[in-house]
Amino acid sequence: MIRITTYYILLIIGLMVSPPLLAQQKTVTLDYYFNNEYRKNKAGEQERYHYTWEDIKSSGFSIWGDIFKKNGAGLKSLENEPTQDNLKGTDIYIIVDPDTKKETSNPHYIESRHIKAIADWVKRGGVLILMANDSANAELPHLNVLAAKFGIHFNDDLYKHVIGTQFEMGAINVPANDPVFKTAKKVYLKDIATLQLSAPAKPLLVDDNHVIVGTARYGKGRVVAVGDPWFYNEYTNGRLPAAMGFDNDKAADDLSKWLLDQVPVKGN
Repeated sequence: MIRITTYYILLIIGLMVSPPLLAQQKTVTLDYYFNNEYRKNKAGEQERYHYTWEDIKSSGFSIWGDIFKKNGAGLKSLENEPTQDNLKGTDIYIIVDPDTKKETSNPHYIESRHIKAIADWVKRGGVLILMANDSANAELPHLNVLAAKFGIHFNDDLYKHVIGTQFEMGAINVPANDPVFKTAKKVYLKDIATLQLSAPAKPLLVDDNHVIVGTARYGKGRVVAVGDPWFYNEYTNGRLPAAMGFDNDKAADDLSKWLLDQVPVKGN
């Protein structure tokens, strides 16, 4: 009589289940082409930083990357320009804070060929996230040409300007029973480029008649835009005083889950 241990039963189940799960894993790609900043490390070597998966300091997106992984996604980065081939295999593509000449000596601007490649990719089912910054810290003119394809415009303003550590100046309350931000109640954004929307774009988060987050359906895909890179480590790892009740970490989890749900089922 053959004795099958619990270990082998679990192993057999794992072999049966793993291929479908792997096939369903969604890939989140972070742009490193338009956002392409470097600094010297302690060894005096140039290192990439600022809104990257690998940057574990306050300036990075390592915590947001971990949130995506916790929700079953895989992470990639794209150091080359977005083309039809370079976007293959990507389900969610994030462009954050395109460089100005102040940040990079030779910035890569969003050009017409990039807009066509990205728009075609969204139309086929891609989910695009555009995260700007205030106009002094992000290259808005070229980003706005891309955003205009989807009825979105980043305004040249500075909403929720925060002075020093007066964090409450950047507080935004999430409406009850919000369909996207289901667990976050109060979030922090500062120096926001608010949004002006036209069809097909619609608001996702509004504060005092200012559109903070917007979205648009485009073909089989979706676009989400916000005028602040509000999920970087500085504001998801506890720097904000706990007593103030900010939920940026919960908002990052809420939005990540929602974005992953927007990815069309393969074959549809």
